[in-house]
Amino acid sequence: MRIRYRGAVPAALLLAGLTLAGCGIRPTQVPVDAGPAPSRVPCEVSAGEVVPQAGRTAVPVQVYLVCASQLVAVDRTVATAEDKAASSRVREAQALVDELQQQPLPAEHEAGFVTWVRGPLVLADARSGDPDGTLRLNRQPEDLPAEALAQLVCTLMESTAATDGTVLLGGPGDWAPRAYTCPASVKERPESMVPTPAPEPSAG
Repeated sequence: MRIRYRGAVPAALLLAGLTLAGCGIRPTQVPVDAGPAPSRVPCEVSAGEVVPQAGRTAVPVQVYLVCASQLVAVDRTVATAEDKAASSRVREAQALVDELQQQPLPAEHEAGFVTWVRGPLVLADARSGDPDGTLRLNRQPEDLPAEALAQLVCTLMESTAATDGTVLLGGPGDWAPRAYTCPASVKERPESMVPTPAPEPSAG
């Protein structure tokens, strides 16, 4: 004799479903690709955040800071120091380096900007025998973190410190100055900053 259980199986399945729901277990769903999460690091700030010291002429400039592991230019306003012993070229370059040594402004910090440049960094004119356009730092450029050196070079490239598309930097020692450039690859990966072949010294 065959015994049939009409409705027994559907009822059991319904009971199991209710039990799982009561335990907080939800049916498996196919994941939906909603795209990447919105970035919290916009790397963008408004200009006009810096107020130069009273009695000096304000000059709009751009300096390079690090944001999201890349170099990004930000607008600043600087005033060159009244240092009569230095050339105007050195004074302009020093003003830019001073900006890099400062901590990012509150708006820049909120946008994710940082600086790797740590002071004191002081620039001086070329020595006798240096290639034309050389700037001498009080620290050996190669001893700086690569990111800090990239910030310096890319910022100085936007000023009169650049010579024939390069920035010539030397240190306080007797080592010859070296040439640096700021290609797109360095802006994308500032840790990759390396010097270019050394230029020929001046005849003087």
